[in-house]
Amino acid sequence: MTLIKTSLLNGIAVVIKTLTLLGINKILAIYVGPIGYAALGQFQNAVQMITTLASGAINIGVTKYTAEYHEDEEKQRAVWRTAGTIALIGSALVAVLVIVFSRPLAGFFLKDEDFRGVFVWFAITLVLLVFNFLLLAILNGRKDINRYVIANIAGSLFAFAVTATMARLFGLYGALVSLAIYQSLAFFVTLWICTKASWFKLNYFFGRIDRDIAKNLAKYTAMALTSAACVPLSHILIRNHIGETLGWQAAGYWEAMWRLSVAYLMLVTTTLSVYYLPKLSELKRPADIKREIILGYKIILPIAIVCGLVIYFLRNFIIQTLFSSEFMGMEVLFAWQMVGDTLKISSWILGYVLTARAMVGLYVFSEVFFSVSFLALVVLFSGFIGVEGASMAHAVNYCLHLAFMFFALRAKGVL
Repeated sequence: MTLIKTSLLNGIAVVIKTLTLLGINKILAIYVGPIGYAALGQFQNAVQMITTLASGAINIGVTKYTAEYHEDEEKQRAVWRTAGTIALIGSALVAVLVIVFSRPLAGFFLKDEDFRGVFVWFAITLVLLVFNFLLLAILNGRKDINRYVIANIAGSLFAFAVTATMARLFGLYGALVSLAIYQSLAFFVTLWICTKASWFKLNYFFGRIDRDIAKNLAKYTAMALTSAACVPLSHILIRNHIGETLGWQAAGYWEAMWRLSVAYLMLVTTTLSVYYLPKLSELKRPADIKREIILGYKIILPIAIVCGLVIYFLRNFIIQTLFSSEFMGMEVLFAWQMVGDTLKISSWILGYVLTARAMVGLYVFSEVFFSVSFLALVVLFSGFIGVEGASMAHAVNYCLHLAFMFFALRAKGVL
């Protein structure tokens, strides 16, 4: 499977996912407004952290070792069995804790304990969400792109249908519940798709935990838990800082800008995870790894640059079309955000080498350091120039991140 072929196949799912995400953004803009956007961002970050903890943070490892053991089905099944058992135990325990502590969780993340029911809904469906991600990780590792694409399309359509219905009927509370459950509902479609594959049997996912495989997966647990803690937590703190110093409407502008970035960069970032992680996991020689990195820069980076320029010049039209006139205050964020997004993709192309080669120390250090530096830069810049400083901080932070990745990989003999 080549990078171009993977990008084209994956592009079908990503186009649909992007369109549904933009449609969701429009619906949320109408029914919850900028302040509601800030609350949705807080809850989404909470979901990221809790889900990663519940799954044992092993999905990246599952993709890597499923790809690495592509010639040994017994080893693949041992990976799945170990991962599935860990995921079942972890999600059940975390679900109980979320229900028990639903009230303080709602108070901390959403500033309103009356939203505790949202966390209860999330906990009830958590095991389904965790296994949906596990099955997608296996499809990715097996390079079963056709089924992976269909599963992602189904998930996107579920997201749109559930969010549109819940937000229209119940406003902000409904939108929060939809974020809690739609990926869990998508599990049933992903499961049905996987049952059609020759490699799938339900008993492959439960049983004795293989100690050696668990140790290998633990490397990725450390990496994923670091990301799950640092990235969402830094966003929560940034959102809180903007909300408390510049107002929650400004925090909503920043959240809307971030969601737009996620949407248009989805083709690039998803291709990196679908193509690069399995591919780099297979490669052994530094020369082959370097060749793949150069190929990525030739194909992926120009796409990110062109998309960024188009979005910048159409920013006013995009705000009116995808959001509403209430969001015109986010116009000042576009220039620096587009620069930061381009630098982000540049650094991520190198960053996937750390994941594929299980360079745990470098990965953990970079995640912690640059999450802290992002928060510090936002506080610094927003104090001088307001909410625009948050986008400037994004650009400066990823400029530093790119430089770090280049010199770190060069020191390791990869570049």
